[in-house]
Amino acid sequence: MLPRTLTLHDRDDLIVALQDHQAGEVVEHAGRSITLLNTVAAKHKFTCRDIAKGESVKLYGVTAGRATVAIQAGSLVTTSNLVHDAETFGFRDRASTWTAPDTQRFSSRTFDGYVRDDGAVGTANMWVVVPMVFCQERNLRHLQKAMLEELGYTSQDGYRSMTRELMKLYGDGATSGQIIETDFTTTAVSGHAMRSEHKRLFPHVDGIKFLSHSIGCGGTPADATDLCRLLAGYINHPNVAGATVLSLGCQNAQVSMLQEQLHKLNPVFSKPMYIFEQQKLGSEANLMNAALRHTFAGLMQADLCRREPAPLNRLTLGVECGGSDGFSGISANPAIGHAADLLVALGGKVILAEFPELVGAEQEVLDRCVDRATADRFLKIMSDYSQLAAHVGAALHLNPSPGNIADGLITDAIKSLGAIRKGGTSSIVDVLDYPEPVKHDGLSLLCTPGGDVESTTALVGSGANVLAFSTGMGTPTGNPITPVLKISSNTAVSEKMPDIIDLDAGPIITGEKTIEQVGEELLDKIIRTASGRYTPMAVRLEQDDFIPWKRTVSL
Repeated sequence: MLPRTLTLHDRDDLIVALQDHQAGEVVEHAGRSITLLNTVAAKHKFTCRDIAKGESVKLYGVTAGRATVAIQAGSLVTTSNLVHDAETFGFRDRASTWTAPDTQRFSSRTFDGYVRDDGAVGTANMWVVVPMVFCQERNLRHLQKAMLEELGYTSQDGYRSMTRELMKLYGDGATSGQIIETDFTTTAVSGHAMRSEHKRLFPHVDGIKFLSHSIGCGGTPADATDLCRLLAGYINHPNVAGATVLSLGCQNAQVSMLQEQLHKLNPVFSKPMYIFEQQKLGSEANLMNAALRHTFAGLMQADLCRREPAPLNRLTLGVECGGSDGFSGISANPAIGHAADLLVALGGKVILAEFPELVGAEQEVLDRCVDRATADRFLKIMSDYSQLAAHVGAALHLNPSPGNIADGLITDAIKSLGAIRKGGTSSIVDVLDYPEPVKHDGLSLLCTPGGDVESTTALVGSGANVLAFSTGMGTPTGNPITPVLKISSNTAVSEKMPDIIDLDAGPIITGEKTIEQVGEELLDKIIRTASGRYTPMAVRLEQDDFIPWKRTVSL
């Protein structure tokens, strides 16, 4: 019999509904019967005791909200009776301890990666075209059109065939109503069934990626510096073989700043990097002529790279969530966390981001920091971020989206206490401010916003060479240079959106699998992805999302 409810901690005031419940049903809990006063959909929570107005409400054993009205036992919690609240927090002078999981199954495993001159190991072999400023967007698009299809990097999918079929119907005299009623799902032009790729001229170059963005000028010096540091992180990334840089010339984000950040990041940087400044070269044709020739020559060099075995400690896993639901914190996120713990135990690196989704989980963060300096840095960065939000009339605890709330994440503390599970249980060895690179083996925190794409963009810029991304409602988010694996929190979304989900953690909810079993399945899939033997759905969809974080005002 499938479990119907879940209690996460014996101190909790809330019970998680694993299946739909009707008002009037009786639920057994801790030796007593609770009659449900409301219909409670799966993923949502209901109270297991009477709660007074103003009283704190616990989940995961800690404060996760505060009652705005008196709430009777058996009541559904919603935004009408519960608001965000969290426990006070502070550094407690005690050693962070951690019991590492058994890694015997993976102790002899390796992955096939691209070993760079500086010793870094990539899970892919990409060429990037990087604009220093939005003014280069047209030139970026021209290069993209000139190269991708000709070199075999543009997929031929069914949607183009669908357009041609609609054109034919229109030519045959179809009405607008008939066009709307046309169903392609049962025809040969149906979506991804038609996807195929041209033969690539450079078979060992996995892609040419164009990092389009909307900043680089008109902002503050801090924004320009952050952009240059982020772009340097992408160019220096082990998944990148070389880069073409497009500059106008007069923008705030100067090429010299990019070169300075690259040198700080890697004093022995030796990849091919070609820089083209339009105001020096003159006409667009001059820039395109030079950029095409040099980029083609760079691709010839990149195509000489080959995969070779590397130890698992050369993996850097970025962990992320998006479109989260009420199951994310009890299935997909803990499974990712177990994979993260396994990788840390094997000597690898893990990066956990999204600081707004740590609000309410601060004490757990502080208790896991390896020393006082690490804890103090977390508190300082979190305080600075909170003040920045307050300055524009916002607050970090306003992070939950309408979709989060509709699917059971009523307060930011509830969301955060589940989101932090992606980072496993290991000690926190470092806290990074955006867009700092990861430096130490083990688990590091990276300050980013909660937005999926800004956060994944930052994780990769800090060095993640593979990403594990949980979702409860489904999101297609990907990254241009780092493979992104999607883990669904429930089987329903996996079945409904099979074109974006790589691994289903739903069997944890039904009791068919344990968190540890799914976590091991995920690490196995991470290794196969890092070796080029599994292609994540986001990569197949060419979901190349890239949004730098702009923290200050435009001037």
